[in-house]
Amino acid sequence: MHIRQGLINRATKETRIQLALKIDGSGKSSIKTGIPFFDHMLTLFAKHAVVDLKLKCNGDLEVDAHHTVEDCGIALGQAFVLALGDKRGIRRYGTGFAPKNPSEIPFNGKDFRGEAYVPMDETLARCVIDFSGRPYLVWRGMNEMAYKKLSAKEKAQDTSSAFRFGLAREFFQGFANEARCNLHLELIYGEEPHHVVEALFKSFAKSVDVACQQDTRIAGQVPSTKGKL
Repeated sequence: MHIRQGLINRATKETRIQLALKIDGSGKSSIKTGIPFFDHMLTLFAKHAVVDLKLKCNGDLEVDAHHTVEDCGIALGQAFVLALGDKRGIRRYGTGFAPKNPSEIPFNGKDFRGEAYVPMDETLARCVIDFSGRPYLVWRGMNEMAYKKLSAKEKAQDTSSAFRFGLAREFFQGFANEARCNLHLELIYGEEPHHVVEALFKSFAKSVDVACQQDTRIAGQVPSTKGKL
């Protein structure tokens, strides 16, 4: 079987990134970005997307975390483009929920909807992805949270609060642009910053997992009536 992988070395005046992605992996990861909370998010992404991911980023954290987070999203998107190639045989859409309650319907390889819901305590998030070749990000339910001003006490109490929702958006925007995918992320409800961002990354992971899976019914075929993605 062809190994679907992408190797990226990206250097700018703001960041230096080395990234290795293997789509058909086992969830192993080694993440070093200099931002512990972001490391946690990328580690759980690899785990729940069932990909192998190595990422090292040296960024200008003395300025802030913005460039590091955005550029890691860019590099990860570029790696998926390399790993997926012409996208022959992939499901393209993620993830694998049946239109009705999936626990009541045996999986038959046909009943797929392009969405993944992930709960995290009081939080519920949804992600829909399509590796369509067209970059577009939809970000719903979080605009009022994106640029919340944090007190010094809040920042010291919880670093996930400092990793604001607007910063998470920069990661996903960078990914969508470079992976050339439609990426729809929505916070249905939730309040605690750690839970919200984690639910977003986990729903993103599950969508990516299924969208990249090989569908034996269309082996060797591009999943598009245009013949190209």
